[in-house]
Amino acid sequence: MPSQDAPPRALVGRADELARLETVLGLGGGSRTADGVLLSGDAGVGKTRLLTELHAHARAAGWRVLVGHCVDLGDSALPYLPFTEILGQQDTGLETRLDAVRDSPSRASLTRLLPARRLLTHLARGEPENTDRVALFDAVHGALDDLASDAPVLLTVEDLHWADRSTCELLGYLFTRAFAHQVSIIVSYRGEDLHRKHPLRPTVAEWSRLPRLARCTLDPLPDAAVRVLVRALAPGPLPEHEMRAIVTRAEGNAFFAEELVAAGRRGADRLPDDLASLLLVHLDQLEGPARDVTRIVACGGRRVSHALLGEVAGLDPSTLEEALRAAVDAHVLVPVGSEGYGFRHALLAEAIYDDLLPGERARLHGAYAAALTKHGANGTAADLARHARAAHDVVTALVASVVAGDDAMRVGGPDEAAQHYQTALDLLRSTPGAPQDVDAVVLTTRACDALVAAGNMHRALALVEDALTNLPPDADPADRAALLVALAGAALLTDSTVHAVDATTEAMALVPVGETPLRARLLSVHARATADWQRRDEARRWATEAQRLGTALGLSQVVTEATTTLARLDEWEGDPSSARAVFEQAVARARAEGDSLAELRGLHHLGGLHFEAGRYEEALTAYRFAARRATEVARPWAPYGLDARLLAGISAHILGRWDLVLEIVDVGGEAPPPIAEALLAAVGLQVAAGRGDLAAIDLLPHLRPWWERDGLVAILAAAAAIDLYGAAGDLEAAVRVHDDAVRTVRALWQVDAFHAEIRLGALLLGQISGARRRGDDGVPSWATTKDAVLDGARAVMDEVASRPAPFGPEGLAWWARLVAEHAQLDRRQAPDGPDERAVVDAWTAAVDAFDVMGHALESARSRARLGAALLDAGRREEARTVLAAALTTARRLRAEPLRAEVERLGVRAGPGVGAGRGRPALTAREVEILTLVAHGRSNADVARVLSISPKTVSVHVSNVLAKLGAGNRTQAVAVARADGLLPL
Repeated sequence: MPSQDAPPRALVGRADELARLETVLGLGGGSRTADGVLLSGDAGVGKTRLLTELHAHARAAGWRVLVGHCVDLGDSALPYLPFTEILGQQDTGLETRLDAVRDSPSRASLTRLLPARRLLTHLARGEPENTDRVALFDAVHGALDDLASDAPVLLTVEDLHWADRSTCELLGYLFTRAFAHQVSIIVSYRGEDLHRKHPLRPTVAEWSRLPRLARCTLDPLPDAAVRVLVRALAPGPLPEHEMRAIVTRAEGNAFFAEELVAAGRRGADRLPDDLASLLLVHLDQLEGPARDVTRIVACGGRRVSHALLGEVAGLDPSTLEEALRAAVDAHVLVPVGSEGYGFRHALLAEAIYDDLLPGERARLHGAYAAALTKHGANGTAADLARHARAAHDVVTALVASVVAGDDAMRVGGPDEAAQHYQTALDLLRSTPGAPQDVDAVVLTTRACDALVAAGNMHRALALVEDALTNLPPDADPADRAALLVALAGAALLTDSTVHAVDATTEAMALVPVGETPLRARLLSVHARATADWQRRDEARRWATEAQRLGTALGLSQVVTEATTTLARLDEWEGDPSSARAVFEQAVARARAEGDSLAELRGLHHLGGLHFEAGRYEEALTAYRFAARRATEVARPWAPYGLDARLLAGISAHILGRWDLVLEIVDVGGEAPPPIAEALLAAVGLQVAAGRGDLAAIDLLPHLRPWWERDGLVAILAAAAAIDLYGAAGDLEAAVRVHDDAVRTVRALWQVDAFHAEIRLGALLLGQISGARRRGDDGVPSWATTKDAVLDGARAVMDEVASRPAPFGPEGLAWWARLVAEHAQLDRRQAPDGPDERAVVDAWTAAVDAFDVMGHALESARSRARLGAALLDAGRREEARTVLAAALTTARRLRAEPLRAEVERLGVRAGPGVGAGRGRPALTAREVEILTLVAHGRSNADVARVLSISPKTVSVHVSNVLAKLGAGNRTQAVAVARADGLLPL
């Protein structure tokens, strides 16, 4: 065995325990409070890892560390094995000490523990041995004291649960005898192994009464620490559902976590063999009925009631109780509540269950299913469905699965409901003679609703499409229509190739005009589908009819949905105040009627009113409330709930509240569907890109597969990737990711151009321009690229011009930015390009547009580019002002790429950029302009009121931002009011 152990990685989650051991032993320099420590904990919980770290600290402090191990040798145990191991180590200094004491009668007995003296070749000589145990114990005690004369000694004996009796007696002797010098002793053992009959149990109890002996129990690691450990072990980023599964199954056990991560790398579903073998040792310790009962509990699940266990086991009460007591004493089972039993570790239940023979499993599950159908046996429909399915009783499993799905939906468990419904569908297809009262179409629509509520929209679509494909040609038209309505409803909530309007149009031909619930639901979904395709007059007609029919039939969900659709149409047609009133009424009605999906839709649209108008503080508040409400109604990943959380993160990013963004998108400890996790991760990437965290590039390949599922993932990830690759100096990769995103989103949305192309193009041109400014242009075809980007953006602007509602502040800001970036590159490309004044004007317009929008980063980044244009035009003083404002924001956001850009320009601008961080007084003109800005006036409005040019206003606004240390106009007004410069 090795005598030195080097930690493979940083100690995780045990800082408090390590500090306590160091304090107890006086390792930190203070006086020690104990001479020894009994360290206990479950197998794999981290005792050895903690001791390894303690040994390293002790050696660093000049201590001499001795380590011995006990080994499970059964009846062939070698007495004093840990001490023989210690004496065989060459680096402890004991060998020199032994030479010095070899001739001393008081120490001679120690030599009999040397490894060479215990080999067969030595024992065959027949030399008489001194069997005086007291002399041997005294020799060990004296040798340790001698060894500590010039340095403190730390003696560690690990795995004492396997120790021979002689080793325990020697340790007892050392614990009760004082040392002249500092000798500290730590012994570790598995507390779970100390069952009632274990020989170490009374010994530990006796040692615990010694005044100079401390006890330390290692509890399982907290979940946060297990997450840190898993991240260190995993070769790359783990999806949250995989991370959560490992954390849940490991239950704070470091070894379990390591083995589960390793199994995940190999793609194994079953427990790793090493882990299963370790766990099954507990089962091997049991005999007869105790082992049988434990296997029965493993089939029952994590927890089984005493009454149900008695029914399944078929044992008389006394035999059952005796078996349970043995399993509890062996730390295999633990009492749960007042009437049940469960496994101490969930993985132990898995290992025992996997160890059962197939026929044995089926028999036990059948017994559970039979017991659950009897009167008085506690259990749920989900329990019955699981046991009946495993027992191959498909009819019982089918009926129970449907009931379990309905129950899960009633209590707000859409994930579980979806699983039960899908299981029922599988059983229904494979079961001849299935119950007549189980309707496949109804079951499919329920499963679709549950999947949508759980946030698995693409799975919902696939499920309904499969049902439509397999629908018999002679099926009732109403059945096909019901499936088409479900398909369209799911398609409207996500990006897909399914045309919702085609589905609802076909359904309209199948459902006759009349006052039926199916007709009402169809009209409502058809209204949404036609509105989605910009057929607004049709949408208003169908929504109004759905509202009327829903009211007549008492279908509150249809009424609320149709009312919300009408409000959306009002908003699109330029009447947001009317839309807001309707949304608020719809939210109140939905909440009163318990329609959580309609309530979330209304709350989401209320946030959208603020977002589209550029009121991001209000949008952030509304979206965060909607997201919290989604969690309260157990639909955090459902449509509108997830959307609200995403848009809250985007709003916070625009406002420059980047730490809040990271808080919003953190899914640690949650169980998001993969697409939801990808969306939130893409939002978080915006912060990584802004701060220049190039490690985030590693996350991009993990998000790429989701681009074909959701265009927003592609847009957000590509926007961040362009900046990240630009910061890394890889412009070719930035161009590739831009082109890939544009192609992917166009194909997914089946359009020739989309609005976010303007943003992506502006970001790409900005990186190309920055590279050329630094002299490291890596894209030979940049001139062609910039023109292609501008052409795509113009196509978007032409499409927007044809709509009743114009672009909002965000779209206008990115368009101004793209025009400025293009002008900047044109100016650099050819002498006959735009003159310096035109470039400055373009950048001034971009600054103004982003100030109106209130985008902290992009306002500052536009100012940095304006500063560069001003320097090119020789307007150094103006450049210093705008660069100082940009630098202030860059520092506040910790936006390193922007800070570096501004500081490079600051060298050209000369002294003064970012030199002082105080708050100079505003001039009378600046206060006048800021007052108008506080009332929502644009630069052009201010110029008209004060009879000055918009360019002069822009310069004054930049001066104000620099003086107040604000990143945009909104922040400047807030700071000025806080300082008393403006009225509240």
